[in-house]
Amino acid sequence: MREQAPGIRNPSPLRTAAHRIDRATPADRDRAVDALRALAILGVVLGHWLVTALVADGSSLRTASPLHFMPWLAPVSWVFQTLAVFFLVGGHVATKSLASARARGRTYGQWVRGRLARLTKPVAAVVGLWAVVACGLLVNGADAGTVHTLVKLAVSPLWFLLVFAALTAATPLLTRLNPLWPLAVVLHVDLVRFGLGGPSWLGWVNLAAGWMVPYTLGAAWTRGDLEGRRAGWTLLAGGAAATAVLVAFAGYPASMVGVPGNAVSNLNPPTLAAVTFGIAQCGLALLLRERLRRVMRRRLVLWAAVALVNLSAMTIYLWHLTALMATTATGLLAGPLPGLHTVPEGVAWVAYRLAWLPVFVLALSVCWTAFRGYEQGPRRRKGRRSRVVALRRSGPATVRGTDGARH
Repeated sequence: MREQAPGIRNPSPLRTAAHRIDRATPADRDRAVDALRALAILGVVLGHWLVTALVADGSSLRTASPLHFMPWLAPVSWVFQTLAVFFLVGGHVATKSLASARARGRTYGQWVRGRLARLTKPVAAVVGLWAVVACGLLVNGADAGTVHTLVKLAVSPLWFLLVFAALTAATPLLTRLNPLWPLAVVLHVDLVRFGLGGPSWLGWVNLAAGWMVPYTLGAAWTRGDLEGRRAGWTLLAGGAAATAVLVAFAGYPASMVGVPGNAVSNLNPPTLAAVTFGIAQCGLALLLRERLRRVMRRRLVLWAAVALVNLSAMTIYLWHLTALMATTATGLLAGPLPGLHTVPEGVAWVAYRLAWLPVFVLALSVCWTAFRGYEQGPRRRKGRRSRVVALRRSGPATVRGTDGARH
């Protein structure tokens, strides 16, 4: 048996895989884009797991939020409400991808079908499963209110994908739109709603206009308009200052997510405060680009994790609330458990909820194993390279994000 030379260690399987993924990544790939997308997705997932509670009330379940009982936890929403960063990256990648497609002679129809196709299969899996689950629960006599609560929570991530798909389809019209225009729309909608007593339904105009702001900032990034650090600092400082003024003097909620029981939600639909907060987040993301690029090149294990999150971003996003509900439902067999079924009204609940996070991760891992094929395609037979193996081993392979783009 050949002996190992002294002082030389066999690399761990994790490091071997990380090196393969690193070698499979094109040299000109902007790893900061993937890192920002992964941070945005994981921020949303952790945020939902921390601020969404399903309280057992007899034989039924109802939603509650620790932010309602402990408003001082509002800064938690500032950390984990990261959707603006996702739209920033989405606008940047879509604009870049459209220009590349045009250079290769592809039509708009071919381009948009390719970009939206990867959204439909994972969504169909979630909707199909929950349709079966809801019917099964109702047939077996489950409380209708509980079924409504569970289904509403399970499909709530879909609103984001509908907006994202619409903005993606409109990319040719948005590539040169100044972000100040949709920002002005949001400003005037809120002025009519809150200042002039206009109808509340008018706020839904902001569902498109509000997320159009970071999306068009992403397009400006692609054009090279936001390359200097001054642009990042301007967005960060201006967005943060505007948000502080709106919360302190204009009556906007401090929480950047919806809180059950509150009269106004910053997110449903987006308000001016949510949009200015998103602008600040986009500025911070732009400032972090260089540091993320360096870290992703030096810390290969981190880069491998980011690459794999990007490969499964849709699956993680669509199934993370199902993982929470599956854990909650299973836990009911043992009776009401603190941090899982109890009212979220104290520091003890926060401690218990943090302890439940690994269980949520485990449940999400089960969902990922069962449903990742809808995002990544069917697993190939033994002897043929799967998509992930191809990513690790083939020279021209690239990591794809939720939009399916190579960038």
